[in-house]
Amino acid sequence: MSLPRVVLLPRRARPFYGGHPWVYAGAIAAVEGSPSDGDAVDLYSDAGEFIARGFYNSKSKIRVRLYTTQPDLSLDTAFFRDRLAKALALRTSILGLTAPRTACRLVFSEGDGLSGLIVDRYDRRLVVQFTALALAERRQMVCDLLVELFDPQSISLRTERGIRRTEGIDLKDGPLRGELPAEPIEIEEDGLLLLVHLAEGQKTGFYLDQRLNRRAVAQLARSRRVLDAFCYSGGFGLHAARAGSREVLGIDVSNSALQLAEKNAQINGLSGISFVRDNVFHRLQALESSGRRFDLVVLDPPKFARTRQAVEDALRGHKRLHELALRLLEADGLLVTCSCSSFITAAMLEAQLAQLAAQGRRHLQLLKRRGQAPDHPILATCPESEYLSCLIYRVG
Repeated sequence: MSLPRVVLLPRRARPFYGGHPWVYAGAIAAVEGSPSDGDAVDLYSDAGEFIARGFYNSKSKIRVRLYTTQPDLSLDTAFFRDRLAKALALRTSILGLTAPRTACRLVFSEGDGLSGLIVDRYDRRLVVQFTALALAERRQMVCDLLVELFDPQSISLRTERGIRRTEGIDLKDGPLRGELPAEPIEIEEDGLLLLVHLAEGQKTGFYLDQRLNRRAVAQLARSRRVLDAFCYSGGFGLHAARAGSREVLGIDVSNSALQLAEKNAQINGLSGISFVRDNVFHRLQALESSGRRFDLVVLDPPKFARTRQAVEDALRGHKRLHELALRLLEADGLLVTCSCSSFITAAMLEAQLAQLAAQGRRHLQLLKRRGQAPDHPILATCPESEYLSCLIYRVG
């Protein structure tokens, strides 16, 4: 039985022959066969050549998400079992993320060939996010396969902000399989015990993508005075304190996140670390005005640019943070600056810091460009799947 067809405009097929998984509405000439939202469709060039197979959604700017270029491959349970098994094998047999209390990303959407699906592991509990309507509609199948392949203690749902408007997904957070723990659970990262509340907070409960960057900062933190801005539940600051920092100050606007941060410091027996609830921009300005100085400043703000139209405003936000951080840093201090939006690239941040260095006559040396942990793999044919930038500078 043939599937409905989505036919591209002339000269719009090259990205999809090249493996990009998103077909935007503006690239489409016609839709043949009246597919319903969430149905499988075939993508064709204007010359009538089959390109790929995916799922259709008239409510989304991404009208078709592509999953295979093989015309004889159905997007059925067997297909998803194979993709999920390959994603699991990457984390286990290749990355070795198998220890008890491990937290990692088991499925990273486009990075694992499963556009619109995120699965995070917290020990034996899984948290899923659906950012594509078709996969949200197939959530029971996805959960069945996760139980088959991983045997989790529970599976719970977290929804992304604005997903109803952008994708037409109408879901509520809560348990999908098993019981969701009412209290925070413990995970372990590089020997640190960390509490994660699976029903609250940012992302699915923790910033798993910064795991190796926290390790890198810890290696630089010994005997330094550290400022961890947008600290959330303490990630960078806790690692710095455990590594022997002289002092650590964490700042965040979320009271619930800081309560977890305090508990995390206590259960690890860490001293010399304190947390303050405040608007980060206001607190950095107050610290600078009071004469406080630091040897290492970490800037890990939330996503400033969710769309391309927001880039200009986002860069203004980063510029203000960079200006304040540079004034707070002692000579020979270290600046760690991050962006978690694919629209704000490392090159943009580097250009901005080069300009600020020239204006302020500060000597900035870029020591390392870093990105997301490898359990968030980057699909070579989808540059948007590379979204996290982490730059480490020495500031003279």
